[in-house]
Amino acid sequence: MIKILIIEDDDVTNFISKTKLNNFGFKDIFIVTNGQMGIDYLKSNECPDLILLDINMPILDGWEFLEAKNRLGLCSGVPIIITTSSGRPEDRLKASTFEDIFDYLEKPINFDNLHSLLLKLEEENLKC
Repeated sequence: MIKILIIEDDDVTNFISKTKLNNFGFKDIFIVTNGQMGIDYLKSNECPDLILLDINMPILDGWEFLEAKNRLGLCSGVPIIITTSSGRPEDRLKASTFEDIFDYLEKPINFDNLHSLLLKLEEENLKC
């Protein structure tokens, strides 16, 4: 079973994401509402199998989270799916410069696409 960390500041998005993921059979989901809470989570818990990361958040945004995670050497190799309302091409390009970015999804999230990505990741985890 895949352990998922969601880093997203919008409560409605978190509720929908967790509900949809639960409906797909993913039950091991933890949610934090900003990048600093994400860093704190990674420091004090076992690494998740996947991180869903928003970009625009208070306190520590998604980019700052990625930079801090890399600088601190936290959970290297854990795939990250960016989930953002930003349709800016420069954000997609910036995301591609981070090694652990697995995919970049614009909101509203297409949960069928996300489910396919999760099944692919789950299959890869079983091969390890």
